[in-house]
Amino acid sequence: MQQFEPFDGVIAPTQAESQPAWPVPPHPGDGAPNVVVILLDDTGFSHFGCYGSDLTTPNIDALAARGLRYSNFHVTPLCSPTRAALLTGRNHHTVGMRAVSNFDSGYPHMRGHITNHATTMAEVLRDEGYATFALGKWHLCAMENASAAGPYDQWPCQRGFDRFYGFLEGETDQFSPELVYDNHTIEPPRSPEEGYHLSEDLVDHAIEFMHDSLSIRPDRPFFTYLAFGAMHAPHQAPAEYMEKYRGKFDEGWDVARERWSARQIELGLLPADTELAPRNPGVDAWDTLPENQRRLAARLQEAYAAFLEHTDAQIGRVIADLENLGQLDNTLIVLLSDNGASGEGGPFGVMHEMKYFNMMVETPDEAVERIDDIGGPHSHSNYPWGWAQAGNTPFKWFKQNTHEGGVHVPLIMHWPDRIASGGGVRDQFHHVNDIVPTVYDLLGITAPDVYRGYEQMPISGQSMQYTLDAPEAPTTKLVQYYEMFGHRAIVSDGWKAVTRHIEGVSFDDDTWELYHYDVDRSECNDLAEAMPEKLAELIALWWVQAEEQGVLPLDDRTIELFYTRYRDHSVHPPSRRYAYYPPMAPMPAQVAPAMGGRGFDMSATIDRPAGAGGVFYATGTENSGFSFFVQNDRLVFDYNCFSDHHILESDVEVPVGSSVVSIEFRRQGAAGAAVMFIDGAPCGEMTVPFAMNIISSVGPSVGYDHGSPVSERYRGHFPFEGTLHKVEVAVVHKGYVPPEVVESEQRSGMARQ
Repeated sequence: MQQFEPFDGVIAPTQAESQPAWPVPPHPGDGAPNVVVILLDDTGFSHFGCYGSDLTTPNIDALAARGLRYSNFHVTPLCSPTRAALLTGRNHHTVGMRAVSNFDSGYPHMRGHITNHATTMAEVLRDEGYATFALGKWHLCAMENASAAGPYDQWPCQRGFDRFYGFLEGETDQFSPELVYDNHTIEPPRSPEEGYHLSEDLVDHAIEFMHDSLSIRPDRPFFTYLAFGAMHAPHQAPAEYMEKYRGKFDEGWDVARERWSARQIELGLLPADTELAPRNPGVDAWDTLPENQRRLAARLQEAYAAFLEHTDAQIGRVIADLENLGQLDNTLIVLLSDNGASGEGGPFGVMHEMKYFNMMVETPDEAVERIDDIGGPHSHSNYPWGWAQAGNTPFKWFKQNTHEGGVHVPLIMHWPDRIASGGGVRDQFHHVNDIVPTVYDLLGITAPDVYRGYEQMPISGQSMQYTLDAPEAPTTKLVQYYEMFGHRAIVSDGWKAVTRHIEGVSFDDDTWELYHYDVDRSECNDLAEAMPEKLAELIALWWVQAEEQGVLPLDDRTIELFYTRYRDHSVHPPSRRYAYYPPMAPMPAQVAPAMGGRGFDMSATIDRPAGAGGVFYATGTENSGFSFFVQNDRLVFDYNCFSDHHILESDVEVPVGSSVVSIEFRRQGAAGAAVMFIDGAPCGEMTVPFAMNIISSVGPSVGYDHGSPVSERYRGHFPFEGTLHKVEVAVVHKGYVPPEVVESEQRSGMARQ
């Protein structure tokens, strides 16, 4: 017969005349090192103790003391783009990840996933014989495809990882996360009351995966990609970590920035004459703030610090385990952040981060009423601009911006068998797309030109291997562009041009700044007026890079790109009608009907035994969302607007046996109105003062309440005790919206169909 599999033996009429042969599986060679990449979220250049702060990070500091710290390392200004560049070695626009994976703008540079024409490090290392594990945040799959219905082709196990344990969205609650194990959703193994925290769970599974592999195949090295949900909001940590930081930040961000900047210079992380950038617009002097604003800001920073120290402890567990296994010395550990500290908490900070995305300002006087919830399972907090800029010391601006505060982050490399002089600092300019070629260079691997039939685009990064042994060598990274939501920058030969774009302003009218970056890391001395020719040269180079790397078209849309696209053959049909048949797994928010800011009709077809209660449909968390359920024989709708519960209860009982119960919700300006029905007869109505435009990053569940309970009227999942045949949802246009509200929403980018 024709041989389709390669065979090097001999096949004759009998076995005695034949010669067997066995295929040789790929193997990277005896002594090949393990690779562990540890990625933190929203962590600024100065946040680690070994990068200048007062925050406690002993295990990260120990890695730095035995390895190398990079003082001039850069990423993209946002999470998904950095992850795409980190895992492929290409620029983020090139591989289809201009912004977060929640978006598909219809252009090649923003598809919500990494193109198949760019292999991931996991795909390459697995084909070289490595075991490959991913844990934590993925955020590299189009979120419409992140449900149990798939398709699964861009999930971790389909992009090179043998095992996965984590979450697919951009953020999750640390005490009640949305979890995926390999290719299926699961519930957390414990409750917050039982001491559960996601970071600990991720490390438990990282250790399990490594032990499983080494116990059976000790000859086979592994690649572990550990991408914590920390330090993204919500900032949540066990109570004992919170208690440790009480009062530690009462002196404020101005004092902290001065001290941290001085410490960075002392540690050799900055040139000695580096200036501390002025406070960003909207960041006031600490001593001028009202008392409640200082109280709130200090407590929010305490939560961040506690979260970071708790994360550091989990990193310590990984390091200790590698050492106990005898693997630490021959393991390349790469630890970095995906972007600078986040300014998404606004000027005051927030108890509920989703308020930021609803354009709602929560005053400190309102927030301090629940100050003791900060950091725990009953908050979804993010800190204010002032503390975010402190985390980015000595730089200006934040995550999402192409100034240094958005893109300049810590990087630590640790490999005792290869790095001879631990504790060193490397100041060569480099970028996150340089990690992949560095790993390939160190391991002696050549990336494929064709992978599973897909021609591969060139790797754009440059190997950093030379920096391990040559601390004074000039950088080999000569040019790097940046772009995010119209913010742009380019670094070339020690100079940087950068512009901060204002949404809606013509890109031609953006004001560009020019810095001699080699001597002005903190971008304090703008030379644009003094050196217009140099600025023009760099701007022209940016446009060349933009053309070559697939950056165009420029697009400054942000929140509105989260909105649902209704189309045939998708999870969102043009009819805007959905039918769900439990039992079924919970859905990511972008898979579910887009009910934020819109009216909707929802009905549940049920058979209810006498006394049976439970949830028909719930979306969100205890911090924001809504739940539709029956309790004490009454139909209940709980609209939880950032812990402000608006509850509608039917004025008649839900009948025993078969019935159809329903709710109609309509926009009325910025508010909303709800009417409930039992078998078509109205049985209660109410108004809510504010109809949330973006409800939650946590999606719905049908037949029970997944995650933390949306309503305070019940505990746990509260599954429906009868038979729930189906839940139907129809998304409708807004109800009456006054013209001034429409105009206001259009100005804020919130207007929708």
